[in-house]
Amino acid sequence: MLTLTVEEQVFPLAEVFTISRGSRSDARVVVATLSDGTHIGRGECVPYAHYSESVESVIAQIESVRDDLAKGMDRQALQSRLGAGAARNALDCAFWDLEAKLAGQPVWQLAQMEPPRPAITAFTLSLDAPKVMRDKARQHAEKPLLKLKLGGEGDIERLQAVREGAPSARIIVDANEGWDAEAYERLAPVLLELGISMVEQPLPTAVDEALAAISRPLPVCADEACHDRGSLSRLVGRYDMVNIKLDKTGGLTEALALKREAQAQGFEVMVGCMVGSSLSMAPALLVAQGVAIVDLDGPLLLARDREYGMVFDVQGIHPADRRLWG
Repeated sequence: MLTLTVEEQVFPLAEVFTISRGSRSDARVVVATLSDGTHIGRGECVPYAHYSESVESVIAQIESVRDDLAKGMDRQALQSRLGAGAARNALDCAFWDLEAKLAGQPVWQLAQMEPPRPAITAFTLSLDAPKVMRDKARQHAEKPLLKLKLGGEGDIERLQAVREGAPSARIIVDANEGWDAEAYERLAPVLLELGISMVEQPLPTAVDEALAAISRPLPVCADEACHDRGSLSRLVGRYDMVNIKLDKTGGLTEALALKREAQAQGFEVMVGCMVGSSLSMAPALLVAQGVAIVDLDGPLLLARDREYGMVFDVQGIHPADRRLWG
């Protein structure tokens, strides 16, 4: 019989983080803990209002399976008990962590994977005035991959300013559904001219069929449009890449399956994150092995991470200390 603990935890951000939909100054996460009385497993999720989630609704979803857990529900049964989303992610990752401790083996072995290696991760510059973004780009110009949050009036000036500040960096951009088809067509030549490598979710999901009818001169990645394997069929012909986030897939179990299926269908893969702690990044790094783009910089945006947080250095983000997860 498993017992469940679930709680909200708040991590202040190092500075205000802004995307096209708004700003935040902290990361509010939900942590689920499963215990068999001797061992515990933990999982962290980040509720996202854009997907009609809140801390309160996610905690309620997790609480709704308390009796099922006491009656023996396992990780596989969880996949049909809760839908894809943040709540299932926290529980799924807690199950993996607990299973690893019970087996005395790391999660990557249980998942029949090769030993994980460090991965170069993007570093995100939040949406701001061009001058501010140029100064931030200059401050982080030595990082090998920068990700720019765009999605508003003045995006061309922002792009030019960031390239001026970081002339040698590889750059990707994320519009967070902030453009329409006309804006994308206007911006695409500028993106190419400035050497941008990829554009993430330029159009709102509700109207992204336009991407199938217009030229995509650089790779276009589905983020808000891709949640789990059920999303893939509608993405064909519209997107070249998918962004896998465990808070969208509902955990590591579905994320690994989505990665396999997306690659089989010819999509490139990006692995991303919400703004959370290293407890969120640890399982995501397993999915990120060998993918085209890794964007797991959440802990770098926090004023403080949790104990045994993941190591970031010139090699990228390193696999988690097993005292943290897995």
